[in-house]
Amino acid sequence: MAGGKETPRQKMIGMMYLVLTALLALNVSTTVLDKFAFINQSLEQANAETSTRNSQTLQGMTKSVEEKGNRKEDLDVIAATEQLRSKTQEVLASLEESKETFVEITGGYSEGAKETKDRMHIEGKTNYDKVGHYMMPKEDGGDGNGAAMQQLLNGYAEFVRELLTENGADEKELLKYHKLALDANEDDYWKKDPNQRGKKWSQLNFHDSPTHAALATVSEFQANVLGYETAAMDYLKKRVGLKDLTFDDIKPVVMPESRYVAAGTPYVAEMFIAASASGLNDQIKMTYNGNAIPVADGIGKVQFTATPGNYDSEGNARKTFEAAINVPLGGGLDTTFTSTIEYFVSKPVITIQSQSVSALYLNCGNAIDVQVPALGNAYNPRYRTKGGDAVPGSTKGAVTLVPNARKFDLTVLSNGNEIGTRSFGVRAIPAPEIKVLTDQGEVNMKDGMPAKTPRIRIVAVPDPSFAEFLPNDAKFRVAEAELTLVSGGLGRANMRSSENVNLAQINRNARKGDLIAIEIKKVQRQNFRKQVEDFGRFQRHMSIPLK
Repeated sequence: MAGGKETPRQKMIGMMYLVLTALLALNVSTTVLDKFAFINQSLEQANAETSTRNSQTLQGMTKSVEEKGNRKEDLDVIAATEQLRSKTQEVLASLEESKETFVEITGGYSEGAKETKDRMHIEGKTNYDKVGHYMMPKEDGGDGNGAAMQQLLNGYAEFVRELLTENGADEKELLKYHKLALDANEDDYWKKDPNQRGKKWSQLNFHDSPTHAALATVSEFQANVLGYETAAMDYLKKRVGLKDLTFDDIKPVVMPESRYVAAGTPYVAEMFIAASASGLNDQIKMTYNGNAIPVADGIGKVQFTATPGNYDSEGNARKTFEAAINVPLGGGLDTTFTSTIEYFVSKPVITIQSQSVSALYLNCGNAIDVQVPALGNAYNPRYRTKGGDAVPGSTKGAVTLVPNARKFDLTVLSNGNEIGTRSFGVRAIPAPEIKVLTDQGEVNMKDGMPAKTPRIRIVAVPDPSFAEFLPNDAKFRVAEAELTLVSGGLGRANMRSSENVNLAQINRNARKGDLIAIEIKKVQRQNFRKQVEDFGRFQRHMSIPLK
Protein backbone atom coordinates (compact mmCIF):
# COMPACT_ATOMS: atom_id res chain seq x y z
CA MET A 1 0.00 0.00 0.00
CA ALA A 2 1.74 3.15 -1.24
CA GLY A 3 2.75 5.71 1.33
CA GLY A 4 2.10 3.53 4.40
CA LYS A 5 2.84 0.17 6.00
CA GLU A 6 0.85 -2.74 4.52
CA THR A 7 -0.59 -5.43 6.73
CA PRO A 8 0.14 -9.06 5.75
CA ARG A 9 -3.45 -9.38 4.65
CA GLN A 10 -3.19 -6.37 2.34
CA LYS A 11 0.04 -7.74 0.84
CA MET A 12 -1.67 -11.08 0.16
CA ILE A 13 -4.65 -9.38 -1.48
CA GLY A 14 -2.35 -7.31 -3.66
CA MET A 15 -0.53 -10.43 -4.84
CA MET A 16 -3.77 -12.19 -5.64
CA TYR A 17 -4.89 -9.16 -7.60
CA LEU A 18 -1.79 -9.25 -9.75
CA VAL A 19 -2.14 -12.98 -10.41
CA LEU A 20 -5.78 -12.73 -11.37
CA THR A 21 -5.06 -9.77 -13.63
CA ALA A 22 -2.63 -11.98 -15.51
CA LEU A 23 -5.19 -14.77 -15.73
CA LEU A 24 -7.74 -12.29 -17.01
CA ALA A 25 -5.57 -11.67 -20.04
CA LEU A 26 -5.98 -15.38 -20.88
CA ASN A 27 -9.82 -15.09 -21.04
CA VAL A 28 -10.27 -17.53 -18.19
CA SER A 29 -13.58 -18.85 -16.95
CA THR A 30 -16.16 -17.00 -14.87
CA THR A 31 -15.04 -19.09 -11.89
CA VAL A 32 -11.74 -17.27 -11.95
CA LEU A 33 -13.52 -13.93 -12.52
CA ASP A 34 -15.47 -14.56 -9.34
CA LYS A 35 -12.18 -14.40 -7.49
CA PHE A 36 -12.09 -10.67 -8.22
CA ALA A 37 -15.28 -10.33 -6.25
CA PHE A 38 -13.59 -11.94 -3.25
CA ILE A 39 -10.52 -9.76 -3.68
CA ASN A 40 -12.63 -6.62 -3.81
CA GLN A 41 -14.55 -7.73 -0.74
CA SER A 42 -11.31 -8.36 1.16
CA LEU A 43 -9.90 -4.99 0.10
CA GLU A 44 -13.03 -3.20 1.24
CA GLN A 45 -12.90 -4.93 4.63
CA ALA A 46 -9.20 -4.09 5.04
CA ASN A 47 -9.88 -0.47 4.05
CA ALA A 48 -12.68 -0.22 6.59
CA GLU A 49 -10.35 -1.51 9.32
CA THR A 50 -7.64 0.98 8.33
CA SER A 51 -10.10 3.85 8.32
CA THR A 52 -11.31 2.84 11.79
CA ARG A 53 -7.75 2.73 13.12
CA ASN A 54 -7.02 6.18 11.71
CA SER A 55 -10.12 7.54 13.42
CA GLN A 56 -8.96 6.00 16.67
CA THR A 57 -5.52 7.55 16.18
CA LEU A 58 -7.11 10.99 15.87
CA GLN A 59 -9.17 10.36 19.00
CA GLY A 60 -6.06 9.32 20.91
CA MET A 61 -4.19 12.42 19.77
CA THR A 62 -7.06 14.64 20.83
CA LYS A 63 -7.20 13.04 24.27
CA SER A 64 -3.42 13.40 24.71
CA VAL A 65 -3.61 17.09 23.85
CA GLU A 66 -6.40 17.60 26.36
CA GLU A 67 -4.34 15.92 29.08
CA LYS A 68 -1.43 18.25 28.28
CA GLY A 69 -3.61 21.31 28.74
CA ASN A 70 -4.72 22.02 25.15
CA ARG A 71 -1.62 23.99 24.30
CA LYS A 72 -1.95 26.07 21.15
CA GLU A 73 0.85 24.34 19.22
CA ASP A 74 -0.74 20.94 19.97
CA LEU A 75 -4.23 22.14 19.02
CA ASP A 76 -2.83 23.30 15.68
CA VAL A 77 -1.60 19.74 15.05
CA ILE A 78 -5.04 18.33 15.92
CA ALA A 79 -6.65 20.79 13.49
CA ALA A 80 -4.31 19.66 10.71
CA THR A 81 -5.05 15.99 11.46
CA GLU A 82 -8.81 16.64 11.38
CA GLN A 83 -8.39 18.39 8.06
CA LEU A 84 -6.50 15.35 6.75
CA ARG A 85 -9.18 12.96 8.01
CA SER A 86 -11.95 15.03 6.42
CA LYS A 87 -10.19 15.20 3.06
CA THR A 88 -9.50 11.46 3.11
CA GLN A 89 -13.17 10.68 3.78
CA GLU A 90 -14.18 12.98 0.96
CA VAL A 91 -11.88 11.21 -1.52
CA LEU A 92 -12.95 7.74 -0.32
CA ALA A 93 -16.61 8.69 -0.69
CA SER A 94 -16.05 9.92 -4.26
CA LEU A 95 -14.29 6.66 -5.17
CA GLU A 96 -17.13 4.74 -3.56
CA GLU A 97 -19.60 6.58 -5.81
CA SER A 98 -17.56 5.56 -8.84
CA LYS A 99 -17.78 1.92 -7.81
CA GLU A 100 -21.57 2.23 -7.54
CA THR A 101 -21.58 3.75 -11.02
CA PHE A 102 -19.63 0.74 -12.36
CA VAL A 103 -22.27 -1.59 -10.93
CA GLU A 104 -25.14 0.43 -12.40
CA ILE A 105 -23.78 0.76 -15.94
CA THR A 106 -23.07 -2.99 -16.12
CA GLY A 107 -26.59 -4.11 -15.11
CA GLY A 108 -26.92 -3.37 -11.44
CA TYR A 109 -27.19 -5.82 -8.53
CA SER A 110 -28.53 -9.36 -8.92
CA GLU A 111 -31.94 -10.28 -7.56
CA GLY A 112 -31.85 -10.40 -3.80
CA ALA A 113 -28.71 -8.21 -3.49
CA LYS A 114 -30.26 -4.83 -4.35
CA GLU A 115 -31.22 -3.93 -0.81
CA THR A 116 -27.90 -4.92 0.75
CA LYS A 117 -25.83 -3.73 -2.24
CA ASP A 118 -23.82 -6.88 -2.00
CA ARG A 119 -21.16 -6.47 -4.68
CA MET A 120 -20.45 -10.18 -4.65
CA HIS A 121 -23.65 -10.51 -6.70
CA ILE A 122 -23.90 -8.18 -9.69
CA GLU A 123 -25.30 -8.71 -13.17
CA GLY A 124 -22.27 -7.44 -15.07
CA LYS A 125 -19.55 -9.58 -13.60
CA THR A 126 -18.61 -10.90 -17.07
CA ASN A 127 -18.90 -7.53 -18.79
CA TYR A 128 -15.51 -6.45 -20.19
CA ASP A 129 -16.55 -3.36 -22.09
CA LYS A 130 -18.77 -0.90 -20.27
CA VAL A 131 -16.45 0.15 -17.40
CA GLY A 132 -13.54 0.51 -19.81
CA HIS A 133 -15.65 2.62 -22.19
CA TYR A 134 -16.89 4.73 -19.26
CA MET A 135 -13.32 5.45 -18.06
CA MET A 136 -11.46 5.68 -21.40
CA PRO A 137 -10.31 9.13 -22.69
CA LYS A 138 -12.71 10.74 -25.16
CA GLU A 139 -9.99 10.90 -27.79
CA ASP A 140 -9.93 7.10 -27.66
CA GLY A 141 -13.72 6.85 -28.08
CA GLY A 142 -14.61 6.58 -24.38
CA ASP A 143 -16.70 8.74 -22.06
CA GLY A 144 -13.58 10.29 -20.46
CA ASN A 145 -14.58 9.81 -16.80
CA GLY A 146 -11.17 8.38 -15.89
CA ALA A 147 -9.62 11.85 -16.02
CA ALA A 148 -11.73 13.04 -13.08
CA MET A 149 -10.72 10.05 -10.92
CA GLN A 150 -7.04 10.50 -11.85
CA GLN A 151 -7.24 14.18 -10.91
CA LEU A 152 -8.97 13.28 -7.64
CA LEU A 153 -6.23 10.81 -6.64
CA ASN A 154 -3.30 13.01 -7.65
CA GLY A 155 -4.96 16.03 -6.07
CA TYR A 156 -5.17 14.13 -2.78
CA ALA A 157 -1.43 13.36 -2.89
CA GLU A 158 -0.71 17.04 -3.50
CA PHE A 159 -3.03 18.01 -0.63
CA VAL A 160 -1.11 15.74 1.76
CA ARG A 161 2.23 17.20 0.68
CA GLU A 162 1.01 20.77 1.20
CA LEU A 163 -0.46 19.93 4.61
CA LEU A 164 2.74 18.31 5.85
CA THR A 165 4.86 21.14 4.43
CA GLU A 166 2.85 23.59 6.53
CA ASN A 167 3.62 21.37 9.52
CA GLY A 168 7.38 21.34 9.10
CA ALA A 169 7.95 18.19 7.01
CA ASP A 170 11.29 18.04 5.22
CA GLU A 171 11.93 16.93 1.65
CA LYS A 172 12.74 13.36 2.69
CA GLU A 173 9.34 13.02 4.35
CA LEU A 174 7.51 14.58 1.39
CA LEU A 175 9.05 12.15 -1.09
CA LYS A 176 6.74 9.43 0.29
CA TYR A 177 3.70 11.13 -1.20
CA HIS A 178 4.13 10.88 -4.97
CA LYS A 179 1.24 10.83 -7.47
CA LEU A 180 -1.22 8.01 -6.96
CA ALA A 181 -2.45 7.76 -10.56
CA LEU A 182 0.40 7.72 -13.10
CA ASP A 183 0.23 7.52 -16.87
CA ALA A 184 2.45 4.85 -18.40
CA ASN A 185 5.15 7.38 -19.35
CA GLU A 186 5.31 8.58 -15.71
CA ASP A 187 5.70 5.09 -14.30
CA ASP A 188 9.25 3.70 -14.18
CA TYR A 189 7.93 0.17 -14.81
CA TRP A 190 5.32 0.68 -17.54
CA LYS A 191 7.31 3.17 -19.61
CA LYS A 192 9.82 0.39 -20.35
CA ASP A 193 7.09 -1.96 -21.63
CA PRO A 194 6.63 -1.49 -25.41
CA ASN A 195 3.02 -2.76 -25.13
CA GLN A 196 2.03 -0.25 -22.46
CA ARG A 197 4.29 2.74 -23.15
CA GLY A 198 2.25 5.85 -24.00
CA LYS A 199 -1.02 4.68 -22.46
CA LYS A 200 -3.09 6.90 -20.20
CA TRP A 201 -3.74 5.93 -16.59
CA SER A 202 -7.37 4.97 -17.34
CA GLN A 203 -6.27 2.67 -20.16
CA LEU A 204 -3.69 0.92 -17.96
CA ASN A 205 -6.18 0.24 -15.18
CA PHE A 206 -9.61 -0.19 -16.80
CA HIS A 207 -9.29 -1.20 -20.45
CA ASP A 208 -11.03 -4.56 -21.05
CA SER A 209 -11.60 -4.98 -17.30
CA PRO A 210 -14.57 -7.01 -16.08
CA THR A 211 -16.70 -5.19 -13.55
CA HIS A 212 -15.38 -6.94 -10.45
CA ALA A 213 -11.80 -6.31 -11.58
CA ALA A 214 -12.63 -2.62 -11.99
CA LEU A 215 -14.19 -2.57 -8.50
CA ALA A 216 -11.08 -4.20 -7.02
CA THR A 217 -8.89 -1.68 -8.84
CA VAL A 218 -10.72 1.25 -7.27
CA SER A 219 -10.61 -0.45 -3.86
CA GLU A 220 -6.85 -0.74 -4.27
CA PHE A 221 -6.64 3.01 -4.90
CA GLN A 222 -8.76 3.57 -1.80
CA ALA A 223 -6.20 1.50 0.11
CA ASN A 224 -3.44 3.70 -1.27
CA VAL A 225 -5.28 6.81 -0.12
CA LEU A 226 -5.65 5.34 3.37
CA GLY A 227 -1.96 4.42 3.30
CA TYR A 228 -1.06 8.06 2.66
CA GLU A 229 -3.37 9.13 5.47
CA THR A 230 -1.82 6.60 7.88
CA ALA A 231 1.72 7.75 7.11
CA ALA A 232 0.77 11.43 7.35
CA MET A 233 -0.98 10.85 10.68
CA ASP A 234 2.11 9.05 12.01
CA TYR A 235 4.11 12.17 11.20
CA LEU A 236 1.57 14.54 12.75
CA LYS A 237 1.22 12.34 15.83
CA LYS A 238 4.93 12.87 16.57
CA ARG A 239 4.34 16.62 16.63
CA VAL A 240 1.99 16.42 19.58
CA GLY A 241 3.94 17.28 22.72
CA LEU A 242 7.06 18.23 20.73
CA LYS A 243 8.19 20.53 23.53
CA ASP A 244 7.96 17.75 26.10
CA LEU A 245 11.39 16.28 26.74
CA THR A 246 11.34 13.21 28.97
CA PHE A 247 14.55 12.35 30.81
CA ASP A 248 14.59 8.68 31.73
CA ASP A 249 18.29 7.86 32.02
CA ILE A 250 19.35 9.25 35.39
CA LYS A 251 22.77 8.75 36.93
CA PRO A 252 24.99 10.40 39.56
CA VAL A 253 27.92 12.43 38.27
CA VAL A 254 30.99 13.46 40.27
CA MET A 255 33.13 16.31 38.94
CA PRO A 256 36.39 16.67 40.89
CA GLU A 257 38.40 19.87 40.86
CA SER A 258 41.29 17.65 39.81
CA ARG A 259 41.70 13.94 39.25
CA TYR A 260 45.19 14.14 40.69
CA VAL A 261 45.63 14.82 44.40
CA ALA A 262 48.89 15.05 46.31
CA ALA A 263 49.12 13.01 49.50
CA GLY A 264 48.04 15.08 52.46
CA THR A 265 45.85 17.44 50.42
CA PRO A 266 42.00 17.35 50.25
CA TYR A 267 40.07 15.79 47.39
CA VAL A 268 37.32 18.24 46.34
CA ALA A 269 34.48 17.42 43.94
CA GLU A 270 30.89 18.34 43.08
CA MET A 271 28.24 15.61 42.95
CA PHE A 272 24.91 15.98 41.17
CA ILE A 273 22.29 14.09 39.16
CA ALA A 274 22.56 14.02 35.37
CA ALA A 275 19.62 12.91 33.25
CA SER A 276 19.27 12.20 29.54
CA ALA A 277 16.54 10.99 27.18
CA SER A 278 17.59 7.49 26.17
CA GLY A 279 15.24 7.41 23.22
CA LEU A 280 16.98 10.41 21.70
CA ASN A 281 20.58 9.50 22.48
CA ASP A 282 21.33 8.52 18.89
CA GLN A 283 19.90 11.78 17.56
CA ILE A 284 21.41 14.30 19.98
CA LYS A 285 24.02 16.61 18.47
CA MET A 286 26.57 18.50 20.54
CA THR A 287 29.00 21.28 19.64
CA TYR A 288 31.52 23.61 21.22
CA ASN A 289 31.97 26.97 19.52
CA GLY A 290 29.98 25.51 16.62
CA ASN A 291 32.32 22.52 16.21
CA ALA A 292 30.67 19.11 16.30
CA ILE A 293 31.90 16.63 18.91
CA PRO A 294 31.41 12.84 19.10
CA VAL A 295 28.42 11.67 21.14
CA ALA A 296 27.98 8.17 22.59
CA ASP A 297 25.02 7.12 24.77
CA GLY A 298 23.96 10.73 25.12
CA ILE A 299 27.38 11.87 26.40
CA GLY A 300 29.60 14.12 24.31
CA LYS A 301 33.37 14.46 24.56
CA VAL A 302 34.83 17.95 24.33
CA GLN A 303 38.49 17.93 23.36
CA PHE A 304 40.59 20.76 22.02
CA THR A 305 44.06 22.21 22.45
CA ALA A 306 44.17 25.08 24.92
CA THR A 307 45.88 28.16 23.47
CA PRO A 308 47.81 30.87 25.33
CA GLY A 309 45.99 33.97 26.53
CA ASN A 310 46.47 37.10 28.60
CA TYR A 311 48.02 35.61 31.71
CA ASP A 312 47.45 37.32 35.06
CA SER A 313 50.04 37.76 37.79
CA GLU A 314 49.52 34.15 38.85
CA GLY A 315 50.05 32.81 35.33
CA ASN A 316 46.37 32.04 34.55
CA ALA A 317 44.36 33.18 31.52
CA ARG A 318 40.53 33.15 31.69
CA LYS A 319 38.79 31.70 28.65
CA THR A 320 35.32 30.49 27.64
CA PHE A 321 33.65 28.35 25.01
CA GLU A 322 30.03 28.00 23.92
CA ALA A 323 28.52 24.58 24.58
CA ALA A 324 25.35 23.59 22.71
CA ILE A 325 23.21 20.44 22.84
CA ASN A 326 20.63 20.02 20.09
CA VAL A 327 17.74 17.64 20.86
CA PRO A 328 15.45 16.66 17.94
CA LEU A 329 11.83 16.45 19.02
CA GLY A 330 10.37 15.22 15.76
CA GLY A 331 8.35 16.99 13.14
CA GLY A 332 11.24 19.13 12.05
CA LEU A 333 11.46 20.92 15.40
CA ASP A 334 14.56 20.94 17.58
CA THR A 335 15.36 22.24 21.04
CA THR A 336 18.86 23.57 21.66
CA PHE A 337 20.32 24.06 25.12
CA THR A 338 23.31 26.40 25.31
CA SER A 339 25.75 27.47 28.01
CA THR A 340 28.95 29.49 28.25
CA ILE A 341 31.65 27.40 29.92
CA GLU A 342 34.49 29.12 31.75
CA TYR A 343 37.94 27.60 32.08
CA PHE A 344 41.45 28.80 32.85
CA VAL A 345 44.65 28.19 30.93
CA SER A 346 47.75 28.00 33.12
CA LYS A 347 50.95 29.33 31.64
CA PRO A 348 53.26 26.36 31.07
CA VAL A 349 56.63 26.57 32.77
CA ILE A 350 59.61 25.71 30.59
CA THR A 351 62.34 23.89 32.47
CA ILE A 352 65.85 23.71 31.06
CA GLN A 353 68.20 20.98 32.18
CA SER A 354 71.88 21.26 31.30
CA GLN A 355 75.30 21.51 32.86
CA SER A 356 75.23 25.22 32.12
CA VAL A 357 72.08 27.12 31.17
CA SER A 358 73.00 30.68 32.09
CA ALA A 359 74.95 31.13 28.86
CA LEU A 360 75.73 29.21 25.71
CA TYR A 361 79.02 28.92 23.81
CA LEU A 362 79.30 30.55 20.40
CA ASN A 363 79.28 28.20 17.39
CA CYS A 364 79.10 25.15 19.66
CA GLY A 365 76.58 22.36 20.11
CA ASN A 366 75.10 23.26 23.48
CA ALA A 367 73.03 20.20 24.42
CA ILE A 368 70.07 20.92 26.71
CA ASP A 369 66.82 19.24 27.72
CA VAL A 370 63.67 21.36 27.40
CA GLN A 371 60.59 20.11 29.27
CA VAL A 372 57.12 21.53 30.00
CA PRO A 373 55.83 19.38 32.88
CA ALA A 374 52.30 20.83 32.76
CA LEU A 375 51.71 19.33 29.31
CA GLY A 376 52.46 15.75 30.34
CA ASN A 377 52.14 13.25 27.50
CA ALA A 378 50.66 15.92 25.25
CA TYR A 379 54.06 17.60 25.02
CA ASN A 380 55.24 17.48 21.41
CA PRO A 381 58.02 20.06 21.13
CA ARG A 382 59.11 22.06 18.13
CA TYR A 383 61.49 25.01 18.21
CA ARG A 384 61.92 28.43 16.68
CA THR A 385 65.18 30.34 17.15
CA LYS A 386 66.73 33.75 16.75
CA GLY A 387 70.51 34.06 16.72
CA GLY A 388 71.33 30.52 15.71
CA ASP A 389 69.96 27.04 15.10
CA ALA A 390 68.24 24.34 17.16
CA VAL A 391 68.87 20.69 16.33
CA PRO A 392 66.26 18.30 17.88
CA GLY A 393 67.67 15.25 19.60
CA SER A 394 66.55 11.63 19.61
CA THR A 395 64.36 11.97 22.72
CA LYS A 396 61.43 14.28 23.47
CA GLY A 397 62.77 17.62 24.71
CA ALA A 398 66.41 16.97 23.86
CA VAL A 399 67.80 19.74 21.65
CA THR A 400 71.20 21.10 20.68
CA LEU A 401 71.50 24.89 20.45
CA VAL A 402 74.08 26.35 18.08
CA PRO A 403 74.37 30.14 18.58
CA ASN A 404 75.96 32.33 15.90
CA ALA A 405 75.34 35.70 17.59
CA ARG A 406 75.92 37.25 20.98
CA LYS A 407 72.29 36.61 22.03
CA PHE A 408 70.19 33.53 21.44
CA ASP A 409 66.36 33.22 21.76
CA LEU A 410 64.66 29.82 21.90
CA THR A 411 60.88 29.69 21.40
CA VAL A 412 59.22 26.40 22.39
CA LEU A 413 56.04 25.21 20.65
CA SER A 414 53.93 22.12 21.29
CA ASN A 415 51.45 20.78 18.73
CA GLY A 416 51.69 24.10 16.91
CA ASN A 417 50.95 26.23 19.99
CA GLU A 418 53.56 28.60 21.31
CA ILE A 419 54.50 27.80 24.91
CA GLY A 420 57.10 30.46 25.63
CA THR A 421 60.53 31.88 24.87
CA ARG A 422 63.79 31.64 26.78
CA SER A 423 66.73 33.96 26.09
CA PHE A 424 70.38 33.00 26.60
CA GLY A 425 73.58 34.93 26.72
CA VAL A 426 76.33 33.66 24.46
CA ARG A 427 79.96 33.25 25.54
CA ALA A 428 83.03 33.24 23.35
CA ILE A 429 84.96 29.99 23.36
CA PRO A 430 87.88 30.31 25.79
CA ALA A 431 91.31 30.42 24.15
CA PRO A 432 93.22 27.17 24.42
CA GLU A 433 96.57 27.11 26.20
CA ILE A 434 99.57 26.44 23.95
CA LYS A 435 102.01 23.92 25.42
CA VAL A 436 105.21 22.27 24.21
CA LEU A 437 105.82 18.59 24.88
CA THR A 438 108.85 16.35 24.49
CA ASP A 439 109.11 12.62 24.87
CA GLN A 440 109.82 13.26 28.56
CA GLY A 441 106.71 15.39 29.07
CA GLU A 442 105.75 19.06 29.14
CA VAL A 443 108.54 21.59 28.66
CA ASN A 444 109.06 24.12 31.45
CA MET A 445 109.30 27.31 29.44
CA LYS A 446 111.54 28.97 32.06
CA ASP A 447 114.00 26.10 32.48
CA GLY A 448 114.06 25.18 28.83
CA MET A 449 115.04 21.87 27.21
CA PRO A 450 118.23 20.17 26.02
CA ALA A 451 119.79 21.70 22.90
CA LYS A 452 119.76 18.43 21.00
CA THR A 453 116.12 17.49 21.68
CA PRO A 454 115.09 15.57 18.51
CA ARG A 455 111.43 16.44 18.38
CA ILE A 456 108.65 18.32 20.15
CA ARG A 457 104.84 18.59 19.98
CA ILE A 458 103.12 21.97 20.08
CA VAL A 459 99.59 21.36 21.38
CA ALA A 460 96.53 23.55 22.01
CA VAL A 461 94.93 22.47 25.30
CA PRO A 462 91.25 23.53 25.82
CA ASP A 463 90.04 25.41 28.87
CA PRO A 464 89.19 22.71 31.48
CA SER A 465 85.70 24.03 32.24
CA PHE A 466 84.84 24.38 28.56
CA ALA A 467 86.15 20.89 27.86
CA GLU A 468 84.05 19.48 30.68
CA PHE A 469 80.82 21.13 29.45
CA LEU A 470 81.30 20.60 25.72
CA PRO A 471 83.87 17.89 25.12
CA ASN A 472 82.84 17.42 21.49
CA ASP A 473 83.53 21.08 20.77
CA ALA A 474 86.82 21.30 22.70
CA LYS A 475 89.12 19.64 20.17
CA PHE A 476 91.96 21.99 19.15
CA ARG A 477 95.15 21.49 17.19
CA VAL A 478 98.06 23.67 16.14
CA ALA A 479 97.84 23.58 12.37
CA GLU A 480 100.86 25.74 11.60
CA ALA A 481 103.80 27.17 13.55
CA GLU A 482 107.08 28.89 12.61
CA LEU A 483 110.18 28.03 14.65
CA THR A 484 113.39 30.13 14.65
CA LEU A 485 116.74 29.26 16.28
CA VAL A 486 118.06 32.44 17.93
CA SER A 487 121.74 32.67 18.85
CA GLY A 488 123.35 35.88 20.11
CA GLY A 489 120.26 37.77 19.23
CA LEU A 490 120.35 36.60 15.62
CA GLY A 491 118.23 34.04 13.84
CA ARG A 492 120.39 31.14 12.72
CA ALA A 493 117.80 28.70 11.35
CA ASN A 494 114.10 28.76 10.50
CA MET A 495 111.38 26.19 9.76
CA ARG A 496 107.60 25.75 9.54
CA SER A 497 105.65 22.80 10.89
CA SER A 498 102.32 21.62 12.28
CA GLU A 499 102.02 20.41 15.86
CA ASN A 500 104.49 17.52 15.45
CA VAL A 501 107.92 19.15 14.92
CA ASN A 502 111.12 17.34 13.85
CA LEU A 503 113.97 19.55 15.16
CA ALA A 504 116.75 17.99 13.08
CA GLN A 505 117.01 21.07 10.85
CA ILE A 506 117.51 23.36 13.86
CA ASN A 507 119.63 21.00 15.97
CA ARG A 508 122.57 21.15 13.54
CA ASN A 509 123.28 24.73 14.64
CA ALA A 510 121.83 24.66 18.18
CA ARG A 511 124.10 25.27 21.18
CA LYS A 512 123.61 25.64 24.88
CA GLY A 513 122.40 29.17 25.66
CA ASP A 514 120.47 29.55 22.40
CA LEU A 515 116.70 29.62 22.33
CA ILE A 516 113.96 28.54 19.97
CA ALA A 517 111.36 31.27 19.21
CA ILE A 518 107.93 29.87 18.29
CA GLU A 519 105.27 31.87 16.46
CA ILE A 520 101.89 30.12 16.26
CA LYS A 521 100.44 30.83 12.83
CA LYS A 522 97.19 28.82 12.80
CA VAL A 523 95.05 26.93 15.33
CA GLN A 524 92.06 24.85 14.24
CA ARG A 525 89.02 23.48 16.14
CA GLN A 526 86.85 20.48 15.36
CA ASN A 527 83.23 21.10 16.42
CA PHE A 528 80.48 18.67 17.52
CA ARG A 529 79.56 18.08 13.88
CA LYS A 530 83.20 17.00 13.23
CA GLN A 531 83.70 20.02 11.03
CA VAL A 532 87.15 21.70 11.20
CA GLU A 533 87.36 25.48 11.37
CA ASP A 534 90.13 28.04 11.96
CA PHE A 535 90.17 29.38 15.52
CA GLY A 536 91.45 32.91 16.02
CA ARG A 537 92.02 33.20 19.76
CA PHE A 538 95.31 31.74 20.93
CA GLN A 539 98.78 32.57 22.30
CA ARG A 540 100.90 33.55 19.33
CA HIS A 541 104.47 33.82 20.64
CA MET A 542 106.62 31.78 22.98
CA SER A 543 110.30 30.85 23.35
CA ILE A 544 112.20 27.84 24.72
CA PRO A 545 115.70 28.26 26.24
CA LEU A 546 118.19 25.53 25.26
CA LYS A 547 120.46 24.03 27.86
